Amino acid sequence: MIEFNEKEIEFLNSLEGARISTSHDDIPHVKPVSFVLDKNTIIIATDYETRTYKNLKMNPNASAVIDIYKSGGHKAVVIQGKTEIIENGEVFKRLYDIFFEKFEWVRREPWKENEAPFLKIIPNNKISWGLDTR
Repeated sequence: MIEFNEKEIEFLNSLEGARISTSHDDIPHVKPVSFVLDKNTIIIATDYETRTYKNLKMNPNASAVIDIYKSGGHKAVVIQGKTEIIENGEVFKRLYDIFFEKFEWVRREPWKENEAPFLKIIPNNKISWGLDTR
């Protein structure tokens, strides 16, 4: 498994928005999502009816971009990896608690196990730029 360095971890923990890319029938699909970094993986909440969820059921490969665009000062982490779907159990409960703490929208519209899954992207490739690594 690929590990994030200290600057990448700091950057990822400072943000809450990303874009996830999946595909179906060789057609790319990209959408904005909320995420958290958890134990060197990217965790995203989704719904069962989404194109993203349906794509990942057929093809677990995904990519995510977490970035801040500023002309001349772009910062980003891009990952590619396999995705696991977490729908219930102790891991689900732990991840839900993290999302509940971080995101107001989760507190406003809570859900339970098997009502909406988490996507766990396990990086097998990454690249970052614009982060001070000195």
